[in-house]
Amino acid sequence: MNKSNKYLKVIDQIQKIRSKNNLNWMNILRLAFELDPKRASKIMKKINYDDKKISKLLNKLN
Repeated sequence: MNKSNKYLKVIDQIQKIRSKNNLNWMNILRLAFELDPKRASKIMKKINYDDKKISKLLNKLN
């Protein structure tokens, strides 16, 4: 198996795990908004703010 195929196999494994994890993350998000929408919204605003900062930093790597 060449290096490229080895990398692609690992990436496929990561994708499978992330898809399950994303589903769990969305379930937590739904639960938060069902139980306390106001607080959940404030937390999501903070997460979004930090995600934007991360995106700007990632752009510096390109």
